[in-house]
Amino acid sequence: MPLAPSLAASPLATDSSPSSTLAGSAELLGGGPRSGRAPDAVDPELVALPAPPKGERTATVLLMVVTAVAALASAFSLRGEASYAFTPGAPMELGELATLRPSADLANTYVRGSGLLRTTGAIKYGRPAEGDSFRLAQLAGTSNVWVEIRVPEGFEGPRFVPPSTFAGRLVPLADVGLRHLGLADAIRAGGTTDLPADTWVLIDGCSPRGSRWATALALLFTAFAAWNVAGIARVLRRVRDGSSAGPTSA
Repeated sequence: MPLAPSLAASPLATDSSPSSTLAGSAELLGGGPRSGRAPDAVDPELVALPAPPKGERTATVLLMVVTAVAALASAFSLRGEASYAFTPGAPMELGELATLRPSADLANTYVRGSGLLRTTGAIKYGRPAEGDSFRLAQLAGTSNVWVEIRVPEGFEGPRFVPPSTFAGRLVPLADVGLRHLGLADAIRAGGTTDLPADTWVLIDGCSPRGSRWATALALLFTAFAAWNVAGIARVLRRVRDGSSAGPTSA
């Protein structure tokens, strides 16, 4: 009598249920029992990787800190010229400048007046990338007011006659800005040793509209400092591994 083959006892029988298929796929991917490692175990290959370079990271952070501080300092030094760009376009008439006694309400304003410049103690200087030169002379009749005038390229010499009417930015010497750093030392080096603490400078030809570059440059420095601060935060931020939260109970 022929015996019917038993499917359960046959070595070729396979379980085609979905659970067994998924289990076999997991074993092939190395995540099942055949991997020999629990899902939350430490991967020895990751442990064998070299540690991140801490010295290079520290140097990068320090460089970004110095850059951010320098950018903020530059933007702060331009605050006077940047705010001057928003003053009214019409200059304030001061008349004869020989009787001028500047006060705090005239600081960083657009003014116009007339007067004569002294020849003693005047200094001459230039700026990089500019062909014109500049003269700084004390205003006759005053003890604490100086006037900076621009001398066009090719007009410098003994025949140059300085103007007698000036229009520009009136500002204390201490707040004159980034472009005039070291101006007080240059005045003292020119022979004027008794420079008052409340010395003022009238920068002839400096209009509010012509100072808009300072506003744009101050905003650029501020944005650059913010970019460096954001970069420092990204470098120092701890990276969280989502798999380290631990197993959850069913």
